[in-house]
Amino acid sequence: MVTARYMGWRHVLFANWPIDPEILDAHLPSALSVDTYDGDAWLSVVPFTNVDVRPTWVPEGWGFPFPELNLRTYVTHDGHNGVYVFSLDAQGILGVVGARLFHHLPYYYARCSLTGANDDIRFKSRRLHPGARPVHFEGTDGPSGPELDVQAGSLEEFLTERYRYYTEAQDGSLRYAAIDHEPWPLYESDPAIESNTLFEANGFAHPETEPVHYYSPGVTTIASPNRRV
Repeated sequence: MVTARYMGWRHVLFANWPIDPEILDAHLPSALSVDTYDGDAWLSVVPFTNVDVRPTWVPEGWGFPFPELNLRTYVTHDGHNGVYVFSLDAQGILGVVGARLFHHLPYYYARCSLTGANDDIRFKSRRLHPGARPVHFEGTDGPSGPELDVQAGSLEEFLTERYRYYTEAQDGSLRYAAIDHEPWPLYESDPAIESNTLFEANGFAHPETEPVHYYSPGVTTIASPNRRV
């Protein structure tokens, strides 16, 4: 039986582009509805590293690090809001295979690295998954100002405070998991993104809109087992 997982998400960049909701709707499972803010749908590229990934019954310190990169959007289903994950690129063949088999997540094997500290975080990812569309991401990020005072109903809250994720399994079924964590500590960020082909790899044209960026040092999370909706 698949159990709940402990994860520490660290050095997280939220790079967010507003797009037309109709464009996004064509890429979602029919059971999901696009969630919008002031009429805009959003696509977000999120590079970060997992630390100490493990089942909740495994003692602290026995997990493994897991740098990854994902493309997601914002959705609602049956009164619940959450994120829909299009793809996740991650370092570690065993972790990728396990996530695909047991959690029905669209992980792809990639060579990922996260280096640096404080306001100079360097993230690189190149997809190596056999038969998959190529993805290359490279950039530097970090906080560019004081911690934000995130207000209820703000764009910052809309783009970050999500406590459920949805994915589509290979058999076409819609699946979800609940995510529990404290509110994100957020900072403004002015990243230098030198390469990003995630949009094209997932069937989107690269948005021509101006992105909004936030950085977080991270939160500790617990994810429930992945379930069929």
